[in-house]
Amino acid sequence: MSNWHRHLPNELDPSEIELTSGETLPTVWVSNWKNEPERTVIHDPSLGWITAGDLLDRSEVIARRLAKVGVELGDRVLLSATSSAELVAAHAAALRLGAVVVPTNGAYRADEVTHVISDARPKIAIVDRPEWSDWIQSCDSTVLVTNPSVDLEDGPSVQLDQIGARASALIGYTSGTTGLPKGVELTNRNFFSFLPVASEEWYFDSDSVNLVAMPLFHIAGSGWGVVGLFNGGTNVLLREADLVELLQLVETYQVTNALLVPAILQFLLITPEAQETDFSSLRCMIYGASPITEEVLSASMELMGCDFVGAYGLTETTGGGTLLRAEHHDPGGPRAHLLRSAGQPWADIELRIVDPETFVDLGDGEVGEIWIKSVVTLKSYWKDPDATDEAYPEGRDAEGLGWFRTGDAGYMSEGFLFIHDRVKDMIISGAENIYPAEVENALMSHSDVADVAVIGVPDAKWGETVKAIITPAQGTDPSEADLIEHCRERLAHYKCPTSVDRLSMIPRNPSGKILKTELRKPYWED
Repeated sequence: MSNWHRHLPNELDPSEIELTSGETLPTVWVSNWKNEPERTVIHDPSLGWITAGDLLDRSEVIARRLAKVGVELGDRVLLSATSSAELVAAHAAALRLGAVVVPTNGAYRADEVTHVISDARPKIAIVDRPEWSDWIQSCDSTVLVTNPSVDLEDGPSVQLDQIGARASALIGYTSGTTGLPKGVELTNRNFFSFLPVASEEWYFDSDSVNLVAMPLFHIAGSGWGVVGLFNGGTNVLLREADLVELLQLVETYQVTNALLVPAILQFLLITPEAQETDFSSLRCMIYGASPITEEVLSASMELMGCDFVGAYGLTETTGGGTLLRAEHHDPGGPRAHLLRSAGQPWADIELRIVDPETFVDLGDGEVGEIWIKSVVTLKSYWKDPDATDEAYPEGRDAEGLGWFRTGDAGYMSEGFLFIHDRVKDMIISGAENIYPAEVENALMSHSDVADVAVIGVPDAKWGETVKAIITPAQGTDPSEADLIEHCRERLAHYKCPTSVDRLSMIPRNPSGKILKTELRKPYWED
């Protein structure tokens, strides 16, 4: 392994940090950066290596400038920029003032941008997308900034606000696969409650070289980056989902920790450069944010040769939920069936499987809605008390703890969670409930299928019937009859597709989730 980072002090041990009710993200970041100013903490694609001292200085400058335009405790600061050291500094600067960061998807178009702006009402929007200017400027209350170092005047020194652990730190807008995005309000306590445990479970320490490949507007990117900064290691930023660049970063900077979505792992398997990449520095590959098939998982494990850990969680649970630890990955072994599971709850997380209509708890093997109870669950949906109450149907105690409805369907077996699908994506054909993920897993085991999405489409007899939409593997042309028969060999007939369509690419959002609303639309329009 390259020793470029070994000369730096190696003193930060997360287990020695006593988390108190008043501890916040900015207090720990600022403390870490002050204690080791020469430590390399970020590799930026444009700026190169950034030290803790550089990042601290930049965050202080931006904090002064934000304060100059009136940003204060509780104000929202919208950030929509390509992953960079400057974006991390702006994030830290906003939190130092007690403001709430609103990381936003740069792929949003006019309606989506104006929805977030009108919903969050940020005092300032820091963006690097020129096409957003008119959309944001149409909202009177928001100041548009493309570069805080140029567009804003410097102000006087600012003190780190005394912010409570339950103060909001971030409003993350959900992916919107079922409608307009909702703002998920997360607190400092949400993040801090799992940081030490996540560090251990995800193989982090102060020597970690952490690949931040997910966009920072997504909890899988921002949360992953927070764990890296918490530990004091180095974070290598990937700006775009360029597979060749990703492979080069892993090898060049001897990456030790990485999180990738299954879609990226799937595409890496057919990227020629991956076969020549040296993955020996990797301690652990975390995968999550969308379902993965056994074939993709097993092949990825063989390619990279490191420990794999599966993670299931939501924006509403600060990314926490369950883990399928490395020791439970056993392709071809006596417990190979666990590769289909999402693992076990971790940290303080409790799980229930509940009938979504009656709220009655279900037994092992029975499919129902997954409910989670933990300090990682959201404070609220921003300005939406009805949605918050619906998410916590049994209420919350004085500590803010209650059972949160995930909207995901699954069952428990042997203490492991097996996820079927989103409750809202469930297909009801006749009186039978069909979960698309089960059908998709069966189709992905066909050698001629590169990608697949399964949806329900109208049927005069049964109400809905199952349609598969596939992307054929390169150089293949599987027939509809062959694919349906392949499913019938593996699943009850009522679960199998009755028709198969083709697309050159299955549409997904930036976190890798299939956009099923988009796929269903043409079949349900009339």
